[in-house]
Amino acid sequence: MSVRDLKTHLSEWLARAQAGEVVEVTSHRKPIAHITAVSQPNPASLGPLQKAIEAGTISWNGKKPVLPPPVPLRGSGTLTSAMVLEDRG
Repeated sequence: MSVRDLKTHLSEWLARAQAGEVVEVTSHRKPIAHITAVSQPNPASLGPLQKAIEAGTISWNGKKPVLPPPVPLRGSGTLTSAMVLEDRG
Protein backbone atom coordinates (compact mmCIF):
# COMPACT_ATOMS: atom_id res chain seq x y z
CA MET A 1 0.00 0.00 0.00
CA SER A 2 1.20 3.50 -0.71
CA VAL A 3 2.15 6.03 1.93
CA ARG A 4 -0.87 8.10 0.89
CA ASP A 5 -3.24 5.15 1.37
CA LEU A 6 -1.58 4.37 4.71
CA LYS A 7 -2.18 7.92 5.95
CA THR A 8 -5.79 7.89 4.76
CA HIS A 9 -6.69 4.50 6.27
CA LEU A 10 -4.15 4.13 9.09
CA SER A 11 -6.52 2.47 11.59
CA GLU A 12 -7.63 -0.13 9.07
CA TRP A 13 -4.06 -1.02 8.08
CA LEU A 14 -2.95 -1.24 11.70
CA ALA A 15 -5.89 -3.52 12.51
CA ARG A 16 -4.88 -5.79 9.62
CA ALA A 17 -1.28 -5.86 10.87
CA GLN A 18 -2.49 -6.64 14.39
CA ALA A 19 -4.52 -9.53 12.96
CA GLY A 20 -1.28 -11.03 11.62
CA GLU A 21 -1.01 -9.60 8.12
CA VAL A 22 2.35 -8.16 7.04
CA VAL A 23 1.64 -4.78 5.46
CA GLU A 24 4.16 -3.48 2.93
CA VAL A 25 4.40 0.29 2.55
CA THR A 26 5.57 1.69 -0.78
CA SER A 27 6.71 5.06 -2.02
CA HIS A 28 6.79 5.63 -5.75
CA ARG A 29 6.07 1.89 -6.15
CA LYS A 30 9.19 0.90 -4.21
CA PRO A 31 8.91 -0.92 -0.88
CA ILE A 32 10.11 1.23 2.02
CA ALA A 33 8.71 -0.49 5.12
CA HIS A 34 6.84 -3.45 6.56
CA ILE A 35 4.27 -3.11 9.31
CA THR A 36 3.80 -6.21 11.46
CA ALA A 37 2.17 -7.01 14.76
CA VAL A 38 4.27 -6.81 17.90
CA SER A 39 4.97 -10.29 19.18
CA GLN A 40 3.90 -11.09 22.72
CA PRO A 41 6.80 -11.61 25.15
CA ASN A 42 7.76 -15.12 26.11
CA PRO A 43 6.32 -15.69 29.63
CA ALA A 44 9.55 -17.45 30.64
CA SER A 45 11.55 -14.27 29.93
CA LEU A 46 9.38 -12.02 32.11
CA GLY A 47 10.61 -10.88 35.51
CA PRO A 48 8.59 -11.61 38.65
CA LEU A 49 7.01 -8.14 38.78
CA GLN A 50 5.98 -8.25 35.12
CA LYS A 51 4.52 -11.73 35.64
CA ALA A 52 2.45 -10.44 38.56
CA ILE A 53 1.22 -7.49 36.47
CA GLU A 54 0.32 -9.81 33.56
CA ALA A 55 -1.53 -12.15 35.95
CA GLY A 56 -3.51 -9.22 37.39
CA THR A 57 -2.15 -9.85 40.89
CA ILE A 58 -0.75 -6.31 41.04
CA SER A 59 -1.20 -3.21 38.94
CA TRP A 60 0.89 -0.16 38.17
CA ASN A 61 -0.30 3.20 36.86
CA GLY A 62 3.18 4.31 35.79
CA LYS A 63 3.61 6.76 38.65
CA LYS A 64 5.77 6.61 41.76
CA PRO A 65 4.21 4.42 44.45
CA VAL A 66 2.49 6.06 47.39
CA LEU A 67 3.83 4.32 50.46
CA PRO A 68 2.19 4.26 53.88
CA PRO A 69 3.97 6.11 56.70
CA PRO A 70 6.68 4.16 58.54
CA VAL A 71 5.62 2.01 61.46
CA PRO A 72 6.74 3.52 64.77
CA LEU A 73 9.12 1.33 66.73
CA ARG A 74 8.18 0.06 70.17
CA GLY A 75 10.58 -0.46 72.99
CA SER A 76 14.04 0.91 73.51
CA GLY A 77 17.51 0.03 72.47
CA THR A 78 19.92 0.83 69.70
CA LEU A 79 18.53 0.89 66.19
CA THR A 80 20.03 -1.59 63.74
CA SER A 81 20.78 1.26 61.34
CA ALA A 82 22.77 3.04 64.07
CA MET A 83 24.76 -0.14 64.77
CA VAL A 84 25.59 -0.54 61.08
CA LEU A 85 26.74 3.09 60.85
CA GLU A 86 28.86 2.62 63.98
CA ASP A 87 30.49 -0.50 62.52
CA ARG A 88 31.34 1.36 59.33
CA GLY A 89 33.26 3.91 61.35
